[in-house]
Amino acid sequence: MRKVLLLSLFILVATFSTMSMTIDEALELFPASSDIMIEYNTGGQTQLEEAIEAFEDALGVTPSFDDTDEDAYVALSISPEKKDWVNKLSQCYYTLGDVFLRDQDGAAARVFDKGRLWGLKSLRMSPEFVTEEKRHGFIAAVDQEADVAALYWTYANWARKDEFDKLGAIARNDPPKLLALAERSLVVDETYIAYGPYRSLAAFWGGLPPFPLLKFGQDLPRTLSYICPVIDEPGYCSDCADCPIDPNCNAYFENRLIFAEYYLMEKGLWDDAARVLKSIINDPIGDEYPLYNALDQQLARQLLDQVNKHR
Repeated sequence: MRKVLLLSLFILVATFSTMSMTIDEALELFPASSDIMIEYNTGGQTQLEEAIEAFEDALGVTPSFDDTDEDAYVALSISPEKKDWVNKLSQCYYTLGDVFLRDQDGAAARVFDKGRLWGLKSLRMSPEFVTEEKRHGFIAAVDQEADVAALYWTYANWARKDEFDKLGAIARNDPPKLLALAERSLVVDETYIAYGPYRSLAAFWGGLPPFPLLKFGQDLPRTLSYICPVIDEPGYCSDCADCPIDPNCNAYFENRLIFAEYYLMEKGLWDDAARVLKSIINDPIGDEYPLYNALDQQLARQLLDQVNKHR
């Protein structure tokens, strides 16, 4: 009898330990227009991977699905009411690559491509987008899209994927498509993900190679114009009457991180870069953005090490 009880207990424990996250549990990780609510640790990564599995199961992805084939995503039959799940899946893949796979270039590139393809799937679930794409091209389709999440996460994944193949990105003429996605997300909802479209555009122009004769070369004045609305820096943003547009802008650390990395460091303003990075490191993470604020503190420490070599 004792052996039977022990065997039953073992089976029970094993069953619970291998239970997958349900779709309802996955949805609970997403506050409105914010980061995924997980911690910056291995437990958070596990939750994220389980959420990806839950979303894909709920969207009809089978073991035979070829997640590298864009046509396979197009062929998936997904009802319109599940479009938000597709967006969340794209966000999950971006978060997995951006937060937890930073030191694994090959794995991160594959994950960002999956996120890009799910983002494109969401965009193409709009009949208007498909019509415009066939008649007028991708950018024209983007310019009439109203789903900010689809726009934002398609851009985010695509931009990060292209970092691993910059020459290929240029050959495919990706920069104008990326810019269209970022600019349209700003028009549709500038507040999305703590004013994320401003960060996207600031990083876009600050992260390009410094080729002044090319249309898509680094443009630091544009970088500053897009980041000023979400940072409290009157010394740099005196020309912007409404900056910052949100008095709580410092609560999301990435706003300041983008300013330091893509403007101050690019301009060689080392003392101010150090000041801004130290402010991120010294601020409490808080409960509103536990994942990205924790990550941004780590990134700020790494950037500060670079900055201090120039001071």
